[in-house]
Amino acid sequence: MSEVVHPRESVYNLIPKEKVEIPKPPRYMSKFRPVVALEKKLSKDAMRTMGPAKVEVPSTDKYLKKHSAEAKLSEKAQSFKEVRASCTAKKPPVPLRTEMPPMGIHTKKDFIKTATLVPMKPKPICVDTNKGHKQRLENSGLVPKYIKKRDYGEVPEYLQQRNQEEQRAQEAYDNYVREQKERGAMKYLSDEERQAILEGLKKNWDELLHEYQGLSLVTDSLSKKAHKERLEVAMKQLENDINLIERFKTIYIPKN
Repeated sequence: MSEVVHPRESVYNLIPKEKVEIPKPPRYMSKFRPVVALEKKLSKDAMRTMGPAKVEVPSTDKYLKKHSAEAKLSEKAQSFKEVRASCTAKKPPVPLRTEMPPMGIHTKKDFIKTATLVPMKPKPICVDTNKGHKQRLENSGLVPKYIKKRDYGEVPEYLQQRNQEEQRAQEAYDNYVREQKERGAMKYLSDEERQAILEGLKKNWDELLHEYQGLSLVTDSLSKKAHKERLEVAMKQLENDINLIERFKTIYIPKN
């Protein structure tokens, strides 16, 4: 058998190799570096000290004197103090109990004599919440102020005018009905006929309502929408007819 020779095992590998050092590229230096350094130095030197560079040295004549740092009074208080200090006159003695007081001299306490002795009556108030909120009773709506009006208990003018218009319209209608009745063109509708017509109208309205409630909720076609509108118009007309017959007890219809 032939011997197996590994490719790494070689005589040339025993010779030490020199290490080749790869030179590093030069460090990047910005071209604006000198300008930035100069600006930083200028701005830093501007605030390098806590105050002005040159301070005026106080003179030897301006030394701190006694009581110079104390608060001084205003001119008005100082003048009043000087007047009181310079006043040497004594106050008049207290009058005796037997002496009469001087008459005709008014003081600040004389307003008590001119004031009225009758106390003011409190205004009535109304408390409307559990937290004590109050307001004047006159503005609360609990005082019947309307009974003090001149036209209290009288019918307002607009109601009188409306009643007169209704009365004139009723008279005109009665005259027209009388004329048509005299001519024989109108026929009086009895209570039985009126009730039968009213029941028939209500029955038709119930049928339309039943048909309306059975419609589809989605009206996605023109035919459904038109059918729904026709039912609504018919029901509205029946409602108007029913209200008209129920409101008037006396109804006249043409003979032909």
